[in-house]
Amino acid sequence: MKRITIGLDIAKSVFQVHGEDSSGKIVLQKRLRRSQVLAFFAGLEPALIGIEACGSAHYWGRELRALGHDVRLIPAAGACPRAGQRPDPWVKPFVRRNKNDARDAAAICAAVGRADMRFVAIKSVESQASRGIERSRELLVRQHTQLMNSVRRQLAELGIVAAPGRRGFAELSQLVAVGDERIPAMLLSVVSLMLQQIDQLRAASAAIEAKIMAVAKADPAMPRLATIPGIGGLTAHPILTAIGDGKQLASSRDFAAWCGLTPRGASSGLRRREGGISRQGDIRLRKLLALGASTIIRSARSRADRATQWQRGILARRPVKVAVLAQAAKPARIAWAVLTAGTTYRQPAAAAQPQPV
Repeated sequence: MKRITIGLDIAKSVFQVHGEDSSGKIVLQKRLRRSQVLAFFAGLEPALIGIEACGSAHYWGRELRALGHDVRLIPAAGACPRAGQRPDPWVKPFVRRNKNDARDAAAICAAVGRADMRFVAIKSVESQASRGIERSRELLVRQHTQLMNSVRRQLAELGIVAAPGRRGFAELSQLVAVGDERIPAMLLSVVSLMLQQIDQLRAASAAIEAKIMAVAKADPAMPRLATIPGIGGLTAHPILTAIGDGKQLASSRDFAAWCGLTPRGASSGLRRREGGISRQGDIRLRKLLALGASTIIRSARSRADRATQWQRGILARRPVKVAVLAQAAKPARIAWAVLTAGTTYRQPAAAAQPQPV
């Protein structure tokens, strides 16, 4: 008996199952509560199960795979942060009119059987835990920045302004600590509480960062990634937790595209247009690569004699932000090559020596 293909639409409490045989005949349609899922699939013969890679999908993928099923995660169409740009659909084209859970499950069942469909590798518990550490640090850093900006804004309304950066904020903190007479007593007590929260967030984010760096130093692949210009421990860690050894990707460009660092293309006949970057994939990883690239481009602008010919050329003909994103795609491609080949980064001989202006 040939195995059936199942589309599983997961949610927090209610799950929808849609199964078809090899001829496309519907053999299974069922709604399950969360507590019934594992028991139901334990009683089925090994099947091909498709799930959209959304929240808790990796957990269910691991659990169903342990029961002997072939589980494949279909990329979820992540929303693009820029208004007016639609995400790339994967399951949506197979959804019939009047969307509901049953038709979503049927669409997943149809999509998972496509020969040209791409799939997401199921992450291990350790990998998801590492991703959780990164998300926690990012949240704390974002809250830290929000509180600092709030303190600056409230004091600016009273005519108290300091220079940007940590040194300027330290001056504002000192004024609050001594109880500057320009700050009303009612506001002073509130701002003092916010400063205490800022100190706690700074200490917590520093502790998580130290944990990430400790993990980065313990993994043999992390030091190899850290030899790439623009990549440090805080960037090497999310690269490894996201793609592992990188062998599920066919080429370095696929990884750059997964990071959203390749241009969006549109073609008709012999005409082809390329727009801005796609902004798909992991937002945090793309941001870290862009931050590392901005440091390299800033150095290239201030020390043109140490910049490569490519960097000088792109800075001469394109805006700085475009040059930063173009530079960010380079370490992404190099990182994939380093992971798949198991080697360290070797700086090109031409780039190792200062270039004449």
